[in-house]
Amino acid sequence: MGMDYLLFSCFVIGLVAGFMSGMFGIGGGSVRTPLLILSGIPPLSAFAINLVVIPFSSLVGALTHRLNVDVRTGVYVVIGGSLGSFVGALLVGLVPRIVLAFLFLASSVVTVFGMYLNKIAPKVYGKINPTPRSIIFGAFILNLITGMRGGSGGSLFPPFLRMMKLDIRRAIATSLFSTIFTATVAILVYWYRGNILWVPAILTIIGSMLGARIGGKVSLRTKPKWLQMLLAILILALAIVSALKIMRTV
Repeated sequence: MGMDYLLFSCFVIGLVAGFMSGMFGIGGGSVRTPLLILSGIPPLSAFAINLVVIPFSSLVGALTHRLNVDVRTGVYVVIGGSLGSFVGALLVGLVPRIVLAFLFLASSVVTVFGMYLNKIAPKVYGKINPTPRSIIFGAFILNLITGMRGGSGGSLFPPFLRMMKLDIRRAIATSLFSTIFTATVAILVYWYRGNILWVPAILTIIGSMLGARIGGKVSLRTKPKWLQMLLAILILALAIVSALKIMRTV
């Protein structure tokens, strides 16, 4: 009964996080990881399962949003983000939790602020030049920070790409495309360590792929301004909850 409940929980968790992934272009780890831990999965295995799921759910979401993917920008995000994911995965558990909480919260606030920079500070926004170097560096930093808590950077990519002057639909689509690859790099680290629990992972993947498909369809029918506002609220809420959770375990 205990194992059946755990596996069913993994499916439901995957469904909920997958919907958010397809809807907002995020990896879904900010929702999926804490719920997996609450269901009884050890933290390192929860991180690993979350990363194993992301390429599959992101692939479904990216296919749904395929007409809006900016492949050129996505390649730069993949280059910087993959390196950040790899280094972040190696550093899991080595960075003091209070430092990690501050970095994650600060990066979330800055990226959401950047999403509305064209309205808050149009002159500053106009001076931003989204060069390959700036995109690669930004993706590296975001994935380094989120990688140290078992994530893929997907929750921060859409607002970052808005700051890099993609519209919200292209930002969401390109984020989904990019996280297919950035998460895969980190998976190799957890696989090598033996942290992946494959049966719970497969159930979570199935739920996430179904949820991502539904979320992607809903996203395409949602007005861009509402999509952007809901994404900003979600990112900030997840950042605050994650920071509080990290600090309570210090």
